Amino acid sequence: MIKAVFFDLYQTLVRYQPSQEELEAKALNNFGIDITAAELRHPILTANEFIYQQIAKRPLSQRSREEVIALYLEYQRIVIKEAGITADEKVVMGLLGMMQQAKMDLVLFDDVPAALDTLKKRGLKLGLISNIEQDMSATLDRLGLSAKLDFVVTSQDAGFTKPQKGIFQYALKQAGVPPAEAVYIGDQYQVDVIGADGAGMQGILLDRDNYYKKKLDCLKIKSLSELPALLK
Repeated sequence: MIKAVFFDLYQTLVRYQPSQEELEAKALNNFGIDITAAELRHPILTANEFIYQQIAKRPLSQRSREEVIALYLEYQRIVIKEAGITADEKVVMGLLGMMQQAKMDLVLFDDVPAALDTLKKRGLKLGLISNIEQDMSATLDRLGLSAKLDFVVTSQDAGFTKPQKGIFQYALKQAGVPPAEAVYIGDQYQVDVIGADGAGMQGILLDRDNYYKKKLDCLKIKSLSELPALLK
């Protein structure tokens, strides 16, 4: 029986507004490249997969400023390549500079409040497990998540990053439940699902954009609205 449900944060519970694809498209348009936000959605998801796996290997806090810049330059190269754009390094560097200056707010996905409320009413323990390396308390308060979550576990708290077992084990200890009685929902297959499975939990992939088209050895949902029925 499932007693605890843990969630990833970015692209699972929260998203950027304006969206990253809108800002990237606008920036590329300024360089004379005709592309829409919709055309950049999957390229950005591919770049996100790259950056999350790199952060899992070594957190940004453990990298020099030059290494971090190099990492995000590669991120932009992936976006451009996956979008089928031919561009030189001047465009890559300019795109990174414009994105660093862009102002984005964090907002909840529309399906989050109802899903969390439904699970909470069932008496399930709800938690967050994220590779963030800063105090997100003020942001979680503003979004109304602090009142809905019983536990917030970050890589800074646990001393481990997803997909390492340690961060999931730390969260399970906080919740006071064994791995077999917990599930973890995230948008990254390798970092979230494989990580949770490795700790004995059940990983569930949230694939809002049908990015993972290949058959995977895990449960997959497109919206958090599907979760309450899945956990019955």
